Amino acid sequence: MQRRVIVMPPSTSGGRRVRVDGEILGIAYHLRDFQEFLRRAGLDPEAIDLTDPDLVEWRGAGPGVWT
Repeated sequence: MQRRVIVMPPSTSGGRRVRVDGEILGIAYHLRDFQEFLRRAGLDPEAIDLTDPDLVEWRGAGPGVWT
């Protein structure tokens, strides 16, 4: 079963909330923060296609926007 990752839009104070399967993992301020959250959730960040909409839902902006 694939786990669903949702990255919320950038907040006005900076960073983006990250959820995996409905659980909030934290606020990512950079791509490396996001990758660390994936690792802690038991996912391999190197194996994740950040452009796969079936796995990662980017809300408000794509993976290049963090602040």
